[in-house]
Amino acid sequence: MRRAVRVLAAPLLLLPLGAGQDPASAPRTIDLVITNGQVIDGTGARARVAEIGVDGDRILYVGQRPRGITARRTLDAAGLTVTPGFIDPHTHSGPDARAPDAARRQLANHLLQGVTSIVIGNDGGGEADIAGLFARLSANPTGPNVASFTGFGTIRLQVVGNRDRAPTLAELETMKANVTRAMCDGALGLSAGLYYAPQSFAKTGEVAALAAVASRFNGIYETHLRDEGSASIGLIPAIDEAVAIARDGKLPLHIAHIKALGADVQGMAPKIVAHIANAQRSGVTITADQYPWQASSTSLAAALVPRRAQDGGAPAMVANLKALDPQLRKDMAEQLRVRGGANAILMVSGPHQGQRLDALATAWKLDLLDAAARILIADPGTSIASFNMTQPDIDAFARQNWVVTSSDATNGHPRRMGSFARGWRMFVREARLMTPERFVQRSSAQTAQILGLPDRGILAPGKFADIAILDHARYAERATYDRPDLPSTGVRYVLVNGRLAVDKGRLTGTLAGRPLAKPRQPEWTCPA
Repeated sequence: MRRAVRVLAAPLLLLPLGAGQDPASAPRTIDLVITNGQVIDGTGARARVAEIGVDGDRILYVGQRPRGITARRTLDAAGLTVTPGFIDPHTHSGPDARAPDAARRQLANHLLQGVTSIVIGNDGGGEADIAGLFARLSANPTGPNVASFTGFGTIRLQVVGNRDRAPTLAELETMKANVTRAMCDGALGLSAGLYYAPQSFAKTGEVAALAAVASRFNGIYETHLRDEGSASIGLIPAIDEAVAIARDGKLPLHIAHIKALGADVQGMAPKIVAHIANAQRSGVTITADQYPWQASSTSLAAALVPRRAQDGGAPAMVANLKALDPQLRKDMAEQLRVRGGANAILMVSGPHQGQRLDALATAWKLDLLDAAARILIADPGTSIASFNMTQPDIDAFARQNWVVTSSDATNGHPRRMGSFARGWRMFVREARLMTPERFVQRSSAQTAQILGLPDRGILAPGKFADIAILDHARYAERATYDRPDLPSTGVRYVLVNGRLAVDKGRLTGTLAGRPLAKPRQPEWTCPA
């Protein structure tokens, strides 16, 4: 079982310009110098005032400027905090990254939080054709860098279809071949969303068989757990299933947006932490990411409709909701209870955006479940924010050294615009759950290490010049549940691959992002 290497603080050294060449004796003009900033390098080392030199897409030096170096531009970062660009391991920003519109591909919501690299393809939705994805991203660049998982859900849907059945042996081999191709083309690993139909129809062994393929290519298994509360098998059994998949597949496990969701599991974070610690001691590498909001976001169908009623996809579900037999009504009532009731469900898409389920039912003079069915029959893809987590649980997960920052960015929820900024405000500046150095580490270098992205997430000579410069006292979210599209504040400058994407707090329109493929290794056996 591979183990993640612990991120250690390291001294910042000057990178030699060439074999046997002394930088001090090599006069040159470089692109950019950042002066007087409080540098937090991402390794966990204490902040210090240092100068950073950038030339091309790389950091040339951190520390004292070598003799003979001049710069085309100097940024005075006095009173500001200089960090590695943050890395978001869990987003749903794929549609924006692939959009024909350059303004959408800018992904302003990420850049204005200092995020310079994002991951797409989470929750099992990653593309099977990773080569095609990266070719498109190269031809049509994005604001931040983009890495991707390949998706168990996508591959299963293509091969098995939207049905509740096991794959045949031939189908399973086809699915394995698809994972092999995706990993060879640069996927980070295999993502799954076993909470969602039709992925929920898969048994543990089927997922483990595909995860084992990702393992052969140094991938990780990233999962939206089958249950994050008490909607089906329960949170602890869902964790055990994910651990079993990682153990059988012989690869690291990464739990997406870790939480204790719903009325039955609130307050369970300490128990979950202890349970995961036992699994870690058994030899399984386990990490997780987290967004700092008390409301999750999902589809109304996933929240309320049992998976058996979704067998056959949206048309079958709509037919079942039109009939709404007593058993389906009973099952939906239980899911509504788990979610905290109708007032805890806020519509974030469609014609009822901004309204809660109980208010809609009252306005329509309908039973709560009939109101939910009416919404889903008209729009099966309706998205919601679901208020079902507690701050003590969020804080307990945040304190763990194996948990990193993420956004789970989706439209209609403020987490898309403000998760990193809110984390800084809440965890660092106000509650002081962690130091600035720890927050930066969990938002940059540690995430790069988990994902297997070399030369990202650390301010050090030779690393890519992905850099954020923040006003630490003003860095905060503005987005709310009522106004989820307000950008965050406090980000003064952002460099992506050495180019300014944010200058004096304003977007430059520069699309300097690159597709980040997992580096291919010589020992891999890949199809031609």
